[in-house]
Amino acid sequence: MALGKRLAAEFVGTFWLVFGGCGSAVLAAAFPDLGIGFAGVSLAFGLTVLTMAYAIGHVSGCHLNPAVSVGLAAGNRFPAGEVGPYVAAQVAGAIFASAVLWIIASGKPGFSTAAGFAANGWGDHSPGGYGFLAALVCEIVATAMFLFVIMGATDRRAPAGFAPIAIGLALTLVHLFSVPVTNASVNPARSTAPALFVGGWALGQLWLFWVAPIVGGVIGAIAYRTIAGDDRWS
Repeated sequence: MALGKRLAAEFVGTFWLVFGGCGSAVLAAAFPDLGIGFAGVSLAFGLTVLTMAYAIGHVSGCHLNPAVSVGLAAGNRFPAGEVGPYVAAQVAGAIFASAVLWIIASGKPGFSTAAGFAANGWGDHSPGGYGFLAALVCEIVATAMFLFVIMGATDRRAPAGFAPIAIGLALTLVHLFSVPVTNASVNPARSTAPALFVGGWALGQLWLFWVAPIVGGVIGAIAYRTIAGDDRWS
């Protein structure tokens, strides 16, 4: 598949992840009386990945996440030379999704990005008030385990056809325990987009949500290769 088509798929897929996941957090999490809450937002993120994995997995691999692209390259499943273009497409798709979400959310009287706009943070900006170290460890461990699942589910030796289900459920699980800590990133593109609209503290804390997921992704991919052996992408 031509690189341009794969990048377009990553743009669309990451748009869907951020629009569906962050959109659920911004528009539906605390909706009067019938809000979906943390569990609903967690499921929304998992469903975006599950549905896109079936839709574009055969086109681009459905990374939708710079930490996944870097991790797969570290795990010898993806060419390192294509990481940069993939990351650019993912970030662009995420920003476009946040822009669309902002247009929708701002249609409600009293809307303000000061409420967070699904941005990630720690300390005063953590949903549960968790500090820096808790946020750092949570993001590294969550992303490492997410990559471990991705590597295992997409291994050529694994049962065929079930990878999207395992990966989608893994992301749901990650959100169930990490939303209270950091609002759940495990994805630098997902973190960057709302931070650009919130500004201030969100941009000031954004670096952690690039560093920790990428470190975690590399750890998870290398751990899988160490345990299960090498499964080359070519």
